Amino acid sequence: MAIYNPDKAMPTPAPTFSPSSDATIGLTFAGLMFGVWIGVHIWAMFFFAIHLSDWPLVIGAIALQCWLSVGMFIVAHDAMHGSLAPGHHRTNAAIGKIVLFLYAGFGWRRMRDAHFAHHRHVGSTDDPDFNAEDSRSFWPWYMLFLKRYFGLQSVAFISTIVVCYYFVLNVPLQNITLLYAVPAIASSLQLFYFGTYLPHRHDDSEFSDHHNARTNDFGVIASLFSCFHFGYHHEHHLAPGTPWWALPKAHGEYQRNYKRGVNE
Repeated sequence: MAIYNPDKAMPTPAPTFSPSSDATIGLTFAGLMFGVWIGVHIWAMFFFAIHLSDWPLVIGAIALQCWLSVGMFIVAHDAMHGSLAPGHHRTNAAIGKIVLFLYAGFGWRRMRDAHFAHHRHVGSTDDPDFNAEDSRSFWPWYMLFLKRYFGLQSVAFISTIVVCYYFVLNVPLQNITLLYAVPAIASSLQLFYFGTYLPHRHDDSEFSDHHNARTNDFGVIASLFSCFHFGYHHEHHLAPGTPWWALPKAHGEYQRNYKRGVNE
C-alpha cells in the first residue's frame, strides 16, 4: 500500500475559475457583506429605539451583527493571502486595511505579518496564534489571544467610537452596549473558537501532518454560519490561497483524494 501524503494529494490549487472571475466573486461577496454590516450598524445605532418588548429583535440583531463581523474579518483574511482579488495587490491591501480598521482599529501590516508567522510556525512557540503553555484550555488561550492582538490602537479606536456615539451623537447607551459592544466581543469569541481553538488545540488525537491543523466536521451550512468555512482549516493550511467561499470545494476534493489515497 502506498504511503498517503496529504500535501501531495491536495497541492495548492490553480485559481478556482480564473483570476478575474475569482476577483469578481470575492469582491461581490465582500461588497454585499460590508453593505449589510454597515447598514445594520447604522440602523441599530441611530434608528432603533429599544424597548423591553423588542428583545427577540435585539437578539436577532446581535446574532446578525456578530456573524457579519466574523465575515468582515474573513474578508480581511482573504485579502492578506491575496485571494480576495487575485492579481490585484493594491486592491487586496486597501480593502484589508479598511476592514481591519473598522472591525477593531487593527493595523493591516501588523495583523498580516502575524498571520503569515502563524502559517510559518503553526502550533509552535513562534506561532502568535498558539498558546504553547496550555494548548488545550479555551479561556487561558483566548485571553492570551486578546492580549496579543487588542493593543492600545484598538482600545483607542473603540473608545473614540463609543465617546462620539454617546456624548456627541446621543446614541442611547443600551444601543451601544447591546448592538455594538456585545456583537464585537461575541465575534472575537466566534472567530477564535471556530477558526483558531478547534482547528489547532491539542487533544488525544494526533494531527495528520506538519500543518498542525484539523478540519471541523461540519456540513456546508453549519460551516458557513459558524465561521464562513474557516473551520475547513486543514484545507486552508494546505492551500492558503483558496478564498473562503471555495473552501467547501477544497474540502470535498481533499476528502475524495484522501479516500483514494488510503485505498491505493
